[in-house]
Amino acid sequence: MKKSISIAMRKKKRIALVAHDNKKQDLIEWAMYNRGNLGDHEIFATGTTGKLLEEELSLTVHKLKSGPLGGDQQVGAKISENEIDILIFFWDPLEPQPHDPDVKALLRIAVVWNIPIACNRASADFIFSSHLMKEDYPRIVVDYNDYLNRSI
Repeated sequence: MKKSISIAMRKKKRIALVAHDNKKQDLIEWAMYNRGNLGDHEIFATGTTGKLLEEELSLTVHKLKSGPLGGDQQVGAKISENEIDILIFFWDPLEPQPHDPDVKALLRIAVVWNIPIACNRASADFIFSSHLMKEDYPRIVVDYNDYLNRSI
């Protein structure tokens, strides 16, 4: 049985907002509806999505590179460094993406580090309506220290 550790998620969550081109409007509408709640947290976003959100919400958004230019990988790195608590990623399952491997890697790393992921409005609404959004939360993850310290 694998050992696990607890990583504290504070009341003020660090949330990454990402959207494919034809899902940006959907994410912006969702964010406008949830503007009050988003204002209680620290927001990160990739490229164009970040610019649009900052303009529409009048909130500070930490803007990363555009997804295809490395932004998805930046979000993944922040997740693995425990700098992102929640991923809201409105992606289009019917539209092929030139950076599809990056998208899959981002979703995989979010699962590895056991952070909540919302891929559409319904899942984002359920996450945001949870009482856990307003509380500290002990996120349980596999303890990878044995893997990191293994003999090579």
